[in-house]
Amino acid sequence: MTLTAALQTEAVEHFAAKLRFETDPSDVAAAFAAGDDFVLVDSRGHAPWHQGRIAGAIHLPHAEIPERAADLIPITTPVVVYCWGPGCNGSTRAALQFSKLGYVVKEMIGGFEYWAREGLEIVDDSGPITRAVDILTAARSSSGAISCEC
Repeated sequence: MTLTAALQTEAVEHFAAKLRFETDPSDVAAAFAAGDDFVLVDSRGHAPWHQGRIAGAIHLPHAEIPERAADLIPITTPVVVYCWGPGCNGSTRAALQFSKLGYVVKEMIGGFEYWAREGLEIVDDSGPITRAVDILTAARSSSGAISCEC
């Protein structure tokens, strides 16, 4: 099966838009390590935030974004949002709120669940949390680095 020229153009636009507006835990971790200028926002409620979160994230539940975002994050700073995981659309709601305010925003697909499953740094109110890496979500290279080779 081959695509018509119109469908091919539509497919290219679709997948390019996904990459423009979505990111994943490995890419966010690499951006943190590189010192890239962005703010990572946990859009979950208060109880989940205290239970565990990505180290370095700020807490801003999606319902509070319209009132509090400008006080916490300069409009010129890119934002990456996350929520629980693939079964939750809270990060989509958060991304929509930031977009309406004029921020450059990406949604971290996989959310907190896949960040934690990949063995990346998480904390709770008591400090760091150590979790085993789920090899189904975070294949390791021979050097031990996460490498899905995608």
